[in-house]
Amino acid sequence: MLSGSLVPSRFLLSALALTLSAPATPLLAQNIEIPYQRSVLPNGLTLLVHEDHKAPIVAVNVWYHVGSKNERPGRTGFAHLFEHLMFNGSENYDKDFFGPLEQVGATDFNGTTNEDRTNYFQNVPTNALDLVLWMESDRMGHLTGAISQAKLDEQRGVVQNEKRQGENQPYGRTWDFLTPKLYPANHPYSWTTIGSLEDLDAAKLDDVKQWFQTYYGAANAVVVIAGDIDAPTARKKVEQYFGDIPAGPPVARQEAWVAKRTGSQRGVMEDRVPQARLYQVWNIPQWGSADADYLDLVAGVLSSGKSSRLYKRLVYDEQSATEVSAYLDQREIGGLFVIEATARQGTSLEALERAVNEELARLLAGGPTPAELQRVKTEYRAGFIRGVERIGGFGGKSDVLAQGLVYAGNPDFYKVRLQRVARATQAQLRASAARWLSDGVYTLEVRPYGEYQTARSTVDRSKLPVPGKPPEVSFPQLQRATLSNGLEIVLAERPSIPQVRFDLLLDAGFAADQSGIPGTASLAMAMLDEGTRSRNAIQISDELARLGANLSSGSRLDVSSVSLEALKENLDPSLALYADVILNPSFPRTDFERLKKQRLAQIQLEKADPVGMALRVFPALLYGPGHAYATPWTGSGTEESTARISRDALVGFHRTWFKPNHA
Repeated sequence: MLSGSLVPSRFLLSALALTLSAPATPLLAQNIEIPYQRSVLPNGLTLLVHEDHKAPIVAVNVWYHVGSKNERPGRTGFAHLFEHLMFNGSENYDKDFFGPLEQVGATDFNGTTNEDRTNYFQNVPTNALDLVLWMESDRMGHLTGAISQAKLDEQRGVVQNEKRQGENQPYGRTWDFLTPKLYPANHPYSWTTIGSLEDLDAAKLDDVKQWFQTYYGAANAVVVIAGDIDAPTARKKVEQYFGDIPAGPPVARQEAWVAKRTGSQRGVMEDRVPQARLYQVWNIPQWGSADADYLDLVAGVLSSGKSSRLYKRLVYDEQSATEVSAYLDQREIGGLFVIEATARQGTSLEALERAVNEELARLLAGGPTPAELQRVKTEYRAGFIRGVERIGGFGGKSDVLAQGLVYAGNPDFYKVRLQRVARATQAQLRASAARWLSDGVYTLEVRPYGEYQTARSTVDRSKLPVPGKPPEVSFPQLQRATLSNGLEIVLAERPSIPQVRFDLLLDAGFAADQSGIPGTASLAMAMLDEGTRSRNAIQISDELARLGANLSSGSRLDVSSVSLEALKENLDPSLALYADVILNPSFPRTDFERLKKQRLAQIQLEKADPVGMALRVFPALLYGPGHAYATPWTGSGTEESTARISRDALVGFHRTWFKPNHA
């Protein structure tokens, strides 16, 4: 959604100050608690309740312990297809599931499927909890009678179109190619979650109903309620709505199966992509294992931040890659360690692969440095804290509790992982990397196509529950002050999470480029953290990582912003760094040239992507030539305008717009 033009044009510096009553303790030593009450209904349904009364909302997160690994060859894609059917109406409410949620103001509602679980989640006002529990229980216990051939055909088409759209994106066919190469043919991870078009075509109505009866029983589900609710009330409501749902047949659990490979294997595929890309993939242990958590830190050493080994060498120093990342795909019975590197125009994949292998070999031989280890530990903990600031959604409190219970049998398992990361040593990271990354790599080269032309229910299910009187919403009291230079400061204080967020908003987005060169605003904002008068880009990146802070800047249509997320215990040095980036950017010439090259690569990628192309072409058609909004809404300008942008233009943008009176 393009919302830049809707941002008020006042110059605001806002801070969300978050405090704890307990005294600060050293980073990585503080305990993080998500207290909960656990109960199991007679039908086997597990309920977790977390109380959080900071706002009159509740998150309802329902996890079913079933994913694509429960399918079989010839019947792939069922778990994801069934997730779609769950939104198409139940026996007692045979309409679209989203309508009632939208009417009561639900947010963050969706359903997702992966290899191991299917979940459905939403955040609603507390007075709408009965509505959500009614609907979730109705589709858990009363669905098969509402599944028709017409609905199956409709959702089969939706899923097939979703698959085609994904494959139509740059690099969108990569995992279709990789997945069967990474596992034996009989391994439950040897097919993708979305399945094959042929298997989806073969799905029969009886097959779908059998899937529901097998895997959607109460005993195979976890309901997490987090927010403005107490445990006894939540238990009573869940018993009322879910207590009459059958447990379902026992579901066999699959043992860990890493399927570690030996030797090296390779593949090459062509795709409609602007730049060649290298993938290296290793099979590693499952989610929750010590090796998986240590390898997660290893991935951070390799590619998290500008000072990370792969980023600094490939993107920053040699400029042989436009982007590089190392990450884990963590799954219940086995995982993947992935390195991706996108080659800059003029760089061969062979040269890129040599550099990646050299950096990996150096890490395998010597392990991380003490500074690197401390950095990735801090980043891990800070990322977790930012997630559990929310009660719902991915990484929120309800998600963390459900994940621990479903995968490890323990909602508190996040504590095990946090403690393991906090105590991790250089030797442990080196040993895990040597154990899993020294052998068994699958290397894939993705190259551009050649250039060519051419129980007894007491619930009334005859009608939906009517939400009660909306609760009073209590927002933090805004505190205001004005500096001597006219800058207005607005503070909203909420003492629940030890994090502070700052947002600096400027009345100049890329529509302001009308009087200059298209692409100037977004490039100037992108360069803020590339260096100041007293720090270079690597020093800024290292200091942010050491402090556990996130700094970001960017432009939209009518507004530019610089944001900081800082841990409270490191507030003063984080704010000093934030101010330095805002007030004293140096726009280094070497980094300026590097970012211009990356901008040209970005424009090529936008032109290869359907959404990116629409954002480039549509504005001029809508507003007409010469209008300030007729510029590409990606903010990147054109190849011609990018070539004309000078460093002086960026300095001029900063001098013109970084003033309190542009509000």
